[in-house]
Amino acid sequence: MVIPAIVLAAGRSSRMGRAKATLPIGASDTFLTRIVRTFRDAEVNDVIVVVGHDAEPIASAFAASGLAARFVINREYDRGQLSSLVAGLNTIDRPGVVAALVTLVDVPLVSAATVRAVIDRYRAAHVPVVRPTSGARHGHPLLIDRMLFDRIRQADPIAGPKPVVRAYASPAGDLPIADEGAFTDIDTAEEYERLISGR
Repeated sequence: MVIPAIVLAAGRSSRMGRAKATLPIGASDTFLTRIVRTFRDAEVNDVIVVVGHDAEPIASAFAASGLAARFVINREYDRGQLSSLVAGLNTIDRPGVVAALVTLVDVPLVSAATVRAVIDRYRAAHVPVVRPTSGARHGHPLLIDRMLFDRIRQADPIAGPKPVVRAYASPAGDLPIADEGAFTDIDTAEEYERLISGR
């Protein structure tokens, strides 16, 4: 049962003002290395990073970490997040792949235990969508069954993948998680400042 992971890191990070993928976090990680390390710790062996804006510096900075991931360039990243997700799905879609984990580079604090819990719920419930939940919040990583890959490819670029995910979400696939990192989206310089100062 092969379940690769896709990390979406192609955007302009305009609200942050610099590439989120290369922002330092902790003693020796960046947002991107922390996410890839988390997937590896959860025994996800194929991690795809979709890059676009600032692709070269992001890939170069990551290479210094010694971690293993495959990089895919989405040259149409300005068309929105859906274009990056489709680029990731097209890269991982092969015989034996049953689903994909998807996360944003903006969400670096998810624990390996949460990733494992999402995969375990999918294996137990066989639902099209598994997502961490806390009250009304939905977090990352999101798990999407292969049956939805084509529906996502055909989705409205403006609406993005969310309507497809919502249509196939279910109580059985909504996984209550206490891990605040699954819901911590760091989009702005102020949010990053709060994160690194521990406020």
